[in-house]
Amino acid sequence: MLEKITVPEVVKMKQRGEKITCLTAYDYSFARILDEAGVDILLVGDSLGCVVQGRENTLPVTLDEMIYHTRAVVRGRKRALVVADMPFLSYQVSKERAVENAGRLLQQAGAEAVKLEGGVALRETVAKIVEIGIPVMGHIGLTPQSIHRFGGYKIQGKAKSQREAIMHDALAVEEAGAFSVVLEGMPKDLAAEITGRLSIPTIGIGAGVQCDGQVLVIHDMLGLFNDFTPKFVKRYADLRGVMTAAVKDFVGEVRAQKFPGEEHTFR
Repeated sequence: MLEKITVPEVVKMKQRGEKITCLTAYDYSFARILDEAGVDILLVGDSLGCVVQGRENTLPVTLDEMIYHTRAVVRGRKRALVVADMPFLSYQVSKERAVENAGRLLQQAGAEAVKLEGGVALRETVAKIVEIGIPVMGHIGLTPQSIHRFGGYKIQGKAKSQREAIMHDALAVEEAGAFSVVLEGMPKDLAAEITGRLSIPTIGIGAGVQCDGQVLVIHDMLGLFNDFTPKFVKRYADLRGVMTAAVKDFVGEVRAQKFPGEEHTFR
């Protein structure tokens, strides 16, 4: 049996040059499948606002909703590390509230680490959370909770000033005590430079192959969500097509009185 993935083990994977795998999960069934398939980190992402709830962005997702989904994911995994996103306004209002809400994700939901967006501006907040023993995964570059400031989902770090700011964010997150950091939506050479400078693992999403690991939204990579498809997404399957065909077969058989058959009927 494969050993349980822990926060120290994730850090060691970078040191050993082993690539880290991460996928989002939002319920028991998906968590169990991904865990058994060997995924290292299950991220309960606030992306559930889009792919599960059908919202335009992640901003409306609440802490209680994150706790609910994280509980379900925790029940489904045995090996993977479970990281829960801290949703919008659960950590930006004050450092004290951030610590309390991070604690709820561990105490009430069973998460083993939390993820929050931001760099230099959130350095003290990250440090306070880490100080009480809660592992933190950072998230810099294209941060979805800041889409209104960015004017949409736009690649960050193309301009020299942006590159410098993102590098400062990365160093600040590491200095604050985060055990890893997500690099989203940035040029691959910038992500490679950050990965080379940091001692903590970088998890890329739209940041190139040189990151220490990669993360994708499970609904994107399985073809279950097609409202929009970012360039960085690779579709490994078309489960939407498989499901549609299966449901059409069911509808047709019910209407033709072919289902349920004798083998599905009690006497």
